[in-house]
Amino acid sequence: MKTYLPKVDEIERKWYVVDAEGQVLGRLASRIASILMGKRKPWYTDFLETGDFIIVVNADKVKLTGKKWEKKNYYSHSGYPGGLKQITAKELRDKHPERLVKLAVKGMLPKNKLGRRTLKKLKVYAGSEHPHRAQKPEPLTF
Repeated sequence: MKTYLPKVDEIERKWYVVDAEGQVLGRLASRIASILMGKRKPWYTDFLETGDFIIVVNADKVKLTGKKWEKKNYYSHSGYPGGLKQITAKELRDKHPERLVKLAVKGMLPKNKLGRRTLKKLKVYAGSEHPHRAQKPEPLTF
């Protein structure tokens, strides 16, 4: 008996809404990454994009445990000598709360073409409103 592999056009993708209010960032990100990759589905294959779409709302109300708001740093480099920049988690939440969730999920996805394509299925919004009403997303609770 051969192992079943779904065709790319046979894979049906659902849309889910996740409310990040009061959720711990790392635990939320690992659950989101699992759904984005499609690990909950019986036909999960690591080299195919079988996951669903996720809409995260209230990203500005996510929690971090301990003293991570002050001690956790995010780094970026401009490519020029001396171009290393760092920003704390609290500053990142104040400026771009969507990036906080997106970077956490990105770190839990594969570091290849498939991971970059999978990350495009994640939509993150700071407030409670999102423009994806037409897709009829289902609420997802953890």
